[in-house]
Amino acid sequence: MRELGIGLIGTGFMGRAHALAFHNAKAVFDFPLNLTLAALADADPQRARQCAQSWGFATAHSDWQQLIDDPKVNLIAITTPNHLHFPMAMAALAAGKPVYCEKPLAVSLEQAEQMQQAAKAAGVVTRVGYNYQHNPIIQLARDMIQRGELGRIISFQGEFSEDFMADPTSPWSWRCEAAHAGGALADLGSHLLAMARHLLGNVEAVCADSQTVHNQRPASAGNPEQRAIVVDDQVHALLRFTNGARGTVSSSWLKHGYKNHLSFEISGTLGTLAFDQERLNELRLCRIGQPGFQRLLAGPDLPGYAAFSPAAGHQLGYNELKTLEVQELLMALAGQGGSGTDFAEAWEVERLAAAIRVAAREQRWVKISE
Repeated sequence: MRELGIGLIGTGFMGRAHALAFHNAKAVFDFPLNLTLAALADADPQRARQCAQSWGFATAHSDWQQLIDDPKVNLIAITTPNHLHFPMAMAALAAGKPVYCEKPLAVSLEQAEQMQQAAKAAGVVTRVGYNYQHNPIIQLARDMIQRGELGRIISFQGEFSEDFMADPTSPWSWRCEAAHAGGALADLGSHLLAMARHLLGNVEAVCADSQTVHNQRPASAGNPEQRAIVVDDQVHALLRFTNGARGTVSSSWLKHGYKNHLSFEISGTLGTLAFDQERLNELRLCRIGQPGFQRLLAGPDLPGYAAFSPAAGHQLGYNELKTLEVQELLMALAGQGGSGTDFAEAWEVERLAAAIRVAAREQRWVKISE
């Protein structure tokens, strides 16, 4: 078995999710690789040491470049704020190492273009953390669409909304900085755009509107100083898919009551399929001639589900989806996978998001080819 040393950069929510996913993948799946947790990096040396010890990594670094240069590290997992994705991924690719980067790929289309070109030149496996696509029930939805069970697809209605920024007194964070993040479209909407492409394919044109509802926020918790906000709080867009379908997508981080509302309805000439990530183990399906929707429940008959539960109704969760994403990544590194979102596909998502921003700014239809 070939040794594969994991190097993880970042120790926030996503860093912990990646660490847990690698642990779970080792426990649940058999790989033609000997997986080791080689090194962890965080700018805070004490936190780096604490997390490395708690999460089972052999070495701690306070300099991410040292982690990339570490000869025991073969795969670089990046879970930092968005603006750091570009320099870290480019350094890893320059070192000839595969990269597993959180979404969105970059903070600009120009950066995303350079990253996907560098990945192509390096000839290494790359993956981006669009983990919701690895849900077994989403694969079922995709298979049903591709088999023609919904007939000719005519519409896609999608939304990804949460409420973690709904309080206008919530303090400024790096997510509020255009150069560091990109607003609700980048943070939440990128998942929705990736899902739309995953299920229905290319989009040829968009029209959009975006809004910054809360123009300022406290500089920090309890601080009377206010900081200006210029990133979008909510975005609405119309899509024209290459296959002829029409679509709508919306994303907001201000909608009270929603915690992880990644949802879609796909309608065809023979039926409608609906999904909501807050009920991630089921689809709703209405076929032509039926009086209403039936519920399709995920179970061990779907690829990936049985690895965690032998019975329907016992439910998978967020961390299982991340583990399934890691499984696909590791199999790709072993030369036995190829279905995940690589840098080239993530660049297509960024190109779509960039077109939406142009359409919102210029108030017109924008072709993706522009």
